[in-house]
Amino acid sequence: MARPTLVAVDDDPQVLRAVTSDLKRRYGERFRVLAADSGAAGLELARKLRLRNDEVALFLSDQRMPAMSGTEFLTQASQVFPRAKRILLTAYADTNAAIEAINQADVHYYLLKPWHPPEEKLFPVLDDFLDDWQAHYRPAFDGLRVLGYRWTRDAHTLKNFLARNQVPYRFLDLEREVEARDLLADAGLSDTQLPAVVFPDGGVVASADPALLADRLGLKTHADREFYDLVIIGAGPAGLAAAVYGASEGLRTLLVERDAPGGQAGESSRIENYLGFPAGIAGSELSRRATTQARRFGVDILCPQTAVSVAVDGPSRRVVFADGSEVLCHVLLIASGVSYRRLEAPGLLELTGTGVYYGAAATEAPTIEGRDAYVVGGGNSAGQAAMYFSRFARSVTILIRGESLTSSMSQYLIDQIGATPNIHVRNHTQVVEARGDKGLEQLVLRNNVTDTTEVVEAAGLFVFIGALPHTEWLDGLVRRDPKGFVLTGPDLIDADGELRNWPLEREPYPFETSVPGIFAAGDVRSGSVKRVASGVGEGSVSVSSIHRYLADL
Repeated sequence: MARPTLVAVDDDPQVLRAVTSDLKRRYGERFRVLAADSGAAGLELARKLRLRNDEVALFLSDQRMPAMSGTEFLTQASQVFPRAKRILLTAYADTNAAIEAINQADVHYYLLKPWHPPEEKLFPVLDDFLDDWQAHYRPAFDGLRVLGYRWTRDAHTLKNFLARNQVPYRFLDLEREVEARDLLADAGLSDTQLPAVVFPDGGVVASADPALLADRLGLKTHADREFYDLVIIGAGPAGLAAAVYGASEGLRTLLVERDAPGGQAGESSRIENYLGFPAGIAGSELSRRATTQARRFGVDILCPQTAVSVAVDGPSRRVVFADGSEVLCHVLLIASGVSYRRLEAPGLLELTGTGVYYGAAATEAPTIEGRDAYVVGGGNSAGQAAMYFSRFARSVTILIRGESLTSSMSQYLIDQIGATPNIHVRNHTQVVEARGDKGLEQLVLRNNVTDTTEVVEAAGLFVFIGALPHTEWLDGLVRRDPKGFVLTGPDLIDADGELRNWPLEREPYPFETSVPGIFAAGDVRSGSVKRVASGVGEGSVSVSSIHRYLADL
């Protein structure tokens, strides 16, 4: 972050040079000194500094300036930087105006011109005021500032993208924070250009979405090479593990992720049964470590980028991305994971992203603080989310259709939930309607045993039910089971012992699909165990089969 700023304003060039020279000589190591030759220019400078998230410690302004007096300037400047000290430079004849400015315009002090020698007439006064300012100074957040309305789907999408990609940001709600409205005005934007992102250098991206931000944030969306030994689609636990093992064993590896590294595991607030972490580890932290490890071994990572089709091109596999770019590879590994199945009930679709969320949506924790939240699902992901949100919400209620959590949730989580007083479990219960204007306000719940309904207040609904694989882009290429999961290895053999449409004399290798040279691992694979550890294991072990395939070429 830049040093705090001292701003000098005077319409007389000679006086302005003199005062800025004295300020730089005395304070140049601690503060940046900037100058403006009019009150209007000073205000424009102040607004630019606010847009860049810089701090102004002191305004020093001459009183007699055309168009805008020093008193008028300092009054308006105080609205831009309320905590800055405000000093008026004035001639002896303007003493009464200076005193009036102190009494009525909230000017802190006045100094008479000339101020020489500054060691006696300028610096002692400024020292006191700057020491007082420094004692109460708290450095501003040095990262992205996201401007938007809390209850909008676009704002949620952007916050989730930034958080999952480990990009620090601060969200400013235009409905509740004056700073947000001021920044929007400083940037010259309107409500129709939200969400907007303000960068530390003062640059602004209007109507921001992940694709627009990717390049500016330094995220790579285009491959460096035309050809790779191994291309992996999906950077969840399986994809990250395969990338680490493949690259560490000399394979030129490209990892492609459409959202953010980590997959669903990256959204988990805490994974407590992963080997080697006795105190548990946040999914985002595990993802960050794995991504760093992959990069250290030379893996190229594209994010956000989406694979839309793949074709067999002789001994190569051609992968085409959403932006029309493409790469060739010897081997393709599909590790695109799954997404949570959507709930079907009136109001849920309209409120998705504005109170209804699929997955943990940890970025929305502040919106449920002191209020009631609901979690749908009985698996570990639902339990971990309930534990996380219980730190913010007044109450968290887990809704399940079955009798209890024991059939689908690990015992350690059941024990933790039972010991957390503000988490409640309602069995035999489902959501039949969601209500709200700008965001979720109420849920209608039905007990499937008594067939009774109840309306409850709700600040957030977090859904963790079922799993749908990301395999629609593979239609007509590889064989899948009736639910869309990719068949691999022995599962390709039909009940009659036949291996249909397999072009080679050898049988498919473990994790190999119905197309030689295309493999699948992790949650997207038919018959996989939906756990982080098993995803890492499959991704790692699949590399051994990939090496066997490459040896045949």
